[in-house]
Amino acid sequence: METIDALSLVADTSLLTWHGTLVVSVIALAVAAAVHWLGSRVLRRLALPYPRVSVFLRNIRLPALAVLLIFALDSVWSQALDTLRFISGLRELAGVAFIASITWLSLRCAAAIGETIIAAHPLDTDDNLQARRIHTQARVLARTVMGLILIVGTGAALMNFPNVRQIGTSLLASAGVAGLVAGIAARPVLGNMIAGLQIALTQPIRLDDVVVIQGEWGRVEEITSTYVSLRLWDQRRMIVPLQWFIENPFANWTRSSSQIIGTVFLWLDFRMPLAPLREELARIVADAPEWDGRVQVLQVTDANERAMQLRVLVSSRDSGLAWDLRCRVREGLLGLVKAQYPQFLPRTRAEMSTELESSASELPGRSQRPAQPAASSTAANTEADPVTGGGERTGEAGAVQTMEKAKGAPDHTATAPAGDARKGTRRSAG
Repeated sequence: METIDALSLVADTSLLTWHGTLVVSVIALAVAAAVHWLGSRVLRRLALPYPRVSVFLRNIRLPALAVLLIFALDSVWSQALDTLRFISGLRELAGVAFIASITWLSLRCAAAIGETIIAAHPLDTDDNLQARRIHTQARVLARTVMGLILIVGTGAALMNFPNVRQIGTSLLASAGVAGLVAGIAARPVLGNMIAGLQIALTQPIRLDDVVVIQGEWGRVEEITSTYVSLRLWDQRRMIVPLQWFIENPFANWTRSSSQIIGTVFLWLDFRMPLAPLREELARIVADAPEWDGRVQVLQVTDANERAMQLRVLVSSRDSGLAWDLRCRVREGLLGLVKAQYPQFLPRTRAEMSTELESSASELPGRSQRPAQPAASSTAANTEADPVTGGGERTGEAGAVQTMEKAKGAPDHTATAPAGDARKGTRRSAG
């Protein structure tokens, strides 16, 4: 007891001057650091069999050190002589720093608790529905609590200053004109915070959920206190406010289970037999690692004037595997049809060709058209060519003369009289 009284007397005497106050402050800081080091070593040793507790202690190590150091300084300066220069300002600064360190420690504690809960429920399992539910609640509630701690800490720090004490009181007040005005101004922020609490409690979406929003397919990557980040299939990110999920409809593919049924549509000719397709489907899904063995169906679900629609249903453990399985089934069935039944693929063709008409006329059972006379170079090669009488014969004679000239035959019509030329023409035509 005498030793403690002596130390107390020395400390009180030293605090009468700045030099003594500084020496005592350094000693207090050293004692606080030693207490923190010893306490952390003991706690880490006790928490060694519990990895999650070790993670919690590691997260709060620095904030706890700051709290002990600032508490030691505040204790020394509060006992110092009031007439010392700048001592009042240092006391206010130490008070604000102590509140800030407490706020920091509280924030790290809330975050560490949330991370510890999340670490206890990993997502890398086949059926992670319960884990995703806990992850969503832990993250949203932890961020909400951290926001409240930050508001309370800011208000408590401001109340240490007489000039801005009214501002701190307004921040902590829940009613009144100032609170009403602040609530109206911060309506989007407050709306998102309330929506975050609703999502944490009711959970229309969870972390790693597969959702479809306005035609975009993606996974819930992050849920903050104001927005949700979706990781789309092409590695883009869609940012959606929390309040949007409360006010608008959307599709959640993993609401109650990660299992899902995939759909494949095919259009084929009416004559296509279905038995080979069903056998091929059974073979494909049996060899597919994405198939979970629950659903395997092939049905005709629609038809029009050109083809019939086939719908294939296959099931998988999650949506990612379902996408791969759908592609595998579609490729396999189309490969079978192209390899063995290409004539049953839907097609629409229109061909116009004189060669097709000539070949069709030679088919047995079709009447042969009478041979048409050879036409001159200026006549159309059709049945509707307007030639009559001598004009037709003249055209024939011109064609024969042209052929004879091409063979090198002498041209007798050039010097023959008109009558002889007409006779020669008829003989040639005959």
